[in-house]
Formats: sequence, C-alpha cells, structure tokens
Amino acid sequence: MLKESGIDAFNGAQGRILYVLWEKERLTISEIGHLTSLAKTTLTSMLDRMEESGLVVRSADKENRRQVIISITDKAKAYKEDYDRVSERMNELFYKGFSEEEISAFEGMLGHIINNLDG
Repeated sequence: MLKESGIDAFNGAQGRILYVLWEKERLTISEIGHLTSLAKTTLTSMLDRMEESGLVVRSADKENRRQVIISITDKAKAYKEDYDRVSERMNELFYKGFSEEEISAFEGMLGHIINNLDG
C-alpha cells in the first residue's frame, strides 16, 4: 500500500522505525528497538539502509560517546503526511464492518497481549 501511494523510499518495517522517530526525532538504537520490538541485529541493518537512503543520520551522544543517536532527516519528515494517510486507509480496511465497541474491545485485548509479552 505504501508503493501504491507513491512512498517507495522505505518498506513497512522501516516505516515502524520512522513512526517512532516522527514522534521523538532523536532516539538511541536501544530505544528504537524497544519501541518497535525489532531485534538489534535487524535494526542495525535496516538503519544502515535508511542512512544510505538519507532517511536517518547517526551521531555520537555528546554525554555518552559509546551511545549512538539516530535522528530523522528532513527527507523522512516529508513522508509523514502521506504515511499517515496510508495508515488511516489501512485502519479502515482492517476494521471494515466492525462496530466502535468491537474495535475498542479488540484493541483492549491486543494491548493486554502486548503487556503480557513485555513481561
């Protein structure tokens, strides 16, 4: 659905990374991993590709040089509005035919499952 909307600079999994960076703009790799539930090895290779594409930049944390900060670029910020439209269309497809009550119950159960997995 991203490609159909003219967004071909990143895939769905990379969109998860951008989503958290659109909210925070600067995060450590560990923080991104926690927020996206992506493994560090997967995340590292995805961030490499995203950096090559000009979507993110890496920099050393000024307070802790061993820590790497991932920042979103203006190029990536420009995709947010289109990404939000695609996300809204996907939600419409997912929830088609469900009542608001059913959607709320489903999302509540899903949240409970996620909390169980987080420990």
